[in-house]
Amino acid sequence: MSGMGDGYVGTAQDAVRIRRLEKQREAEEEELQLQKRKKRKVKGNSRLSFADDMEDGSEEEDVENESLEPKRFTCGKFGKDPTVETSFLPDSEREAEEQAERERLRKQWSREQEQIKNEPLQITYSYWDGAGHRRVIQVRKGDAIGEFLRAVQQQLAPEFREIRTTSVENLLYVKEDLIIPHQHSFYELIINKARGKSGPLFHFDVHEDVRTIADATIEKDESHAGKVVERHWYEKNKHIFPASRWEIYDPTKKWERYTIHGD
Repeated sequence: MSGMGDGYVGTAQDAVRIRRLEKQREAEEEELQLQKRKKRKVKGNSRLSFADDMEDGSEEEDVENESLEPKRFTCGKFGKDPTVETSFLPDSEREAEEQAERERLRKQWSREQEQIKNEPLQITYSYWDGAGHRRVIQVRKGDAIGEFLRAVQQQLAPEFREIRTTSVENLLYVKEDLIIPHQHSFYELIINKARGKSGPLFHFDVHEDVRTIADATIEKDESHAGKVVERHWYEKNKHIFPASRWEIYDPTKKWERYTIHGD
């Protein structure tokens, strides 16, 4: 990231990387199932086998038996019919192997996600009290917004008295005209490629964003520095632009177009 320091890791590619890991995990699961099906097919290729129709004996015994009683037959021994599908039948060994492989993939996935969450993330933000005071701070990608605001309070406290005397719960983080609740994490915004009313929520530096939308036109939008606002200031000024545009972030709401002015 231009001018942001060596600690920044580009978040625009994080969602793509996570999706790639998901596809890799799915491919490994499919390969495991394919190997199991092949193994079952090999086991099922046995042929029908029959025992001798009659017990072996001497010629004299055979002649004697024929004269005294009807010929006796023994039942043949039957093997597996290779044309019968048996994969639905319980197989404790196979199920144990598959469960072990699923557990291995789950642990691998968890390790990879933890590595991503622990990566450093530099955020450009602006403390907003009617005017902007831009700052840069470093957190982890797995940090929640509340943890970020606690670090911001410590950074701003020496300069701004109102920040020193307020609590973290009374600080708001506003990104692209959306107030992000404290429980959401940067990791969540990144992997979901979340978007706001006026730009992407998953960029935390300031640069040009090129977005391809459904009608195949290309729309350029600036990624704006998020604002940190004291709740008391917001309540006093929420009827005035820009606070009049702000609303609570809802992950289920999709913004088809970006807007800059008005509602």
